[in-house]
Amino acid sequence: MGQLSPARFGRVLTAMVTPFAPNGDLDLHATAALAKWLVAHGSDGLVVNGTTGESPALSPKETLQLFRAVRDAVDCPVIAGTGSNDTAHAIAQSKAAADMGMDGLLVVTPYYNRPSQAGLEQHFKAVAGATKTPVVLYDIPSRAGRKVDTDLIIRLANEVETIVGLKDAAGNPAETARVIAEAPADFQVYSGDDGLTLPLLSVGAVGVIGVATHWAGERIKAVIDAVDAGELATARRLNAELIESYSWESTLAAPNPIPAKAAMRALGLAVGQCRLPLGDAPEGLDAEARALVARLRS
Repeated sequence: MGQLSPARFGRVLTAMVTPFAPNGDLDLHATAALAKWLVAHGSDGLVVNGTTGESPALSPKETLQLFRAVRDAVDCPVIAGTGSNDTAHAIAQSKAAADMGMDGLLVVTPYYNRPSQAGLEQHFKAVAGATKTPVVLYDIPSRAGRKVDTDLIIRLANEVETIVGLKDAAGNPAETARVIAEAPADFQVYSGDDGLTLPLLSVGAVGVIGVATHWAGERIKAVIDAVDAGELATARRLNAELIESYSWESTLAAPNPIPAKAAMRALGLAVGQCRLPLGDAPEGLDAEARALVARLRS
């Protein structure tokens, strides 16, 4: 088995930040402008209301407004982040997103309550069975507090028709290779960790759902194109130029998406600051963002 079909949602997807007005309200005008800008600068598709979109800080009403604003703004694949640690809420959000015509649903591992693998299986099957919209599982143990076992990912890929992909932020390319080998040929894996995109491409991932794609989408697309062409030396060189971005995009002092928003401000986009508990960018981060963007443009 293996991944033989073209990338269902494109190769470069951006898990986009959520713009807020100076008073902290959701800024839907800026959201639409950002979505269009990202598509014009290397993104084949967009993920809305992921962790980078500050999903824990959005109300259910705001989430649906965000979905609608992006869906109306762009003509590209749009994946709605509808996952939750409350299965009933995830189902409700998934149904609403499906009704809006979203191309896919990103369903994260339930966080904080740390369910068993049996509980995870029931959760994913319940959410995936609620609509006919394709589902991308999101495995991110560092945030969710629970790893989805590789055996379970493979079983879901083979048994649940609507589960079509994985956003992989588990940090184990060897296990990713096993998923790709044992899942159906049309089950597609996306890197969920910018720094591991090149290694995951080497074992068969089709692309990235990224953060650095906000400011380096075209460069990251060039890395993927080089891998596709078998030009691995070129891919390594291009990727090396992006390592600074990967390291900078999330730190203890400025966790994701604080740096991503700083980079967008450096590029002249009105995205505002992050809501609490993330809060404003620390002193000096906007200057770092301007310098980073300038180096990538040189």
